[in-house]
Amino acid sequence: MNQTELKGNWNEQKGKLKQAYATLTDDDFLFEEGKKDEMLGRLQIKLGKTKEEFHKIIEGL
Repeated sequence: MNQTELKGNWNEQKGKLKQAYATLTDDDFLFEEGKKDEMLGRLQIKLGKTKEEFHKIIEGL
């Protein structure tokens, strides 16, 4: 998968990620228009996951 597609209600997905990974904060989910990939990269680094592992986490929500 080249790009993670965030499906459904973004606020619900953020909540699920924050429940699963207590180290994530609201600030980690902030991104400017057109910079979604940058935000996803920051989350991936903060969680210490590879790109593929992070995509699987997102897909599992």
